[in-house]
Amino acid sequence: MTTKNSELMKTARESLKGNWGLAIGAFFVVYLIEGAIQSIPKGGGGILILLIGGPFMLGTTMFSLSYSRHQEPRFEQIFEGFRDFARALIAYLLIVLYVFLWMLLLIVPGIIAALSYSMTFFIMVDDSSIKAADAIDKSKQMMNGYKWKLFELYLRFFGWALVCILTLGIGFLWLIPYMYVSLAHFYDDIKDNPAVTIKTV
Repeated sequence: MTTKNSELMKTARESLKGNWGLAIGAFFVVYLIEGAIQSIPKGGGGILILLIGGPFMLGTTMFSLSYSRHQEPRFEQIFEGFRDFARALIAYLLIVLYVFLWMLLLIVPGIIAALSYSMTFFIMVDDSSIKAADAIDKSKQMMNGYKWKLFELYLRFFGWALVCILTLGIGFLWLIPYMYVSLAHFYDDIKDNPAVTIKTV
């Protein structure tokens, strides 16, 4: 039996309590770097974002899991993904490619694909030996029966995102860490609770 999304969000707030400053600062640095890179003209920024997107995803995932598991989060964790650059890059590029290809069909299949692959970097944090493609496959299996639950979790944050827009974006400094830590709790909640049992011969 998995935890309700409202409880996951409450637990995420409790995980962040007393340590919001570090979380806000870490994610702000990541998005500041990515924003600066995206501003590089003549398409150079877009190429660089593809190169650093995976390592930053792996690092911020590790950072978020430190909060959700009551470990000691460290600022430098957001850069830890660069120690595993090749694996993080491959996973990121494969996810971007797969979601893009599904989007060519319709928006809905693309969203479903993105939800299916959403646990990939969490799996890679927990298993440093798993290959990128295998982590994606494992994420797809893990999310069987949980895609709608995750979609509902994202919908809960949508209203908050609208409020953040009204604050000229300042509110996102709190919302983004809140979302990431909530997602980390979501991962830990479902990883040992498969909703769909896959039969093997």
